[in-house]
Amino acid sequence: QVQLVESGGGLVQAGGSLRLSCVASGRTFSVRNMGWFRQAPGKEREFVAGINWSGDNTRYADSVKGRFTISRDNAKNTVLLQMNSLKPGDTAVYSCATGPSGFAVVTTINWYDYWGQGTQVTVSS
Repeated sequence: QVQLVESGGGLVQAGGSLRLSCVASGRTFSVRNMGWFRQAPGKEREFVAGINWSGDNTRYADSVKGRFTISRDNAKNTVLLQMNSLKPGDTAVYSCATGPSGFAVVTTINWYDYWGQGTQVTVSS
């Protein structure tokens, strides 16, 4: 069993930055892949960024490439999402999720088996 708790969301102006944090409980964090997803009102949940268990492979949605950076600290059971140059279109509830380990980063929602509650990110124009 893995529990995930996100923090770091809030209200920011367009062009600003936020850093989201996801802390995991459980001894298996260091051998599990991690991902960040988001869901805007009236839209489906979508993949944002992912990182494999060892941290040497990452993947990003085209909409956030060059602006967002995912990283992890296995010693602290933490995965971070640094979000720069935020746009109003980034407004959503951001959730972290974890799935089985592997070199490849999977973007499919159903592959991830544990989810956090989410944190709201609002970007004003």
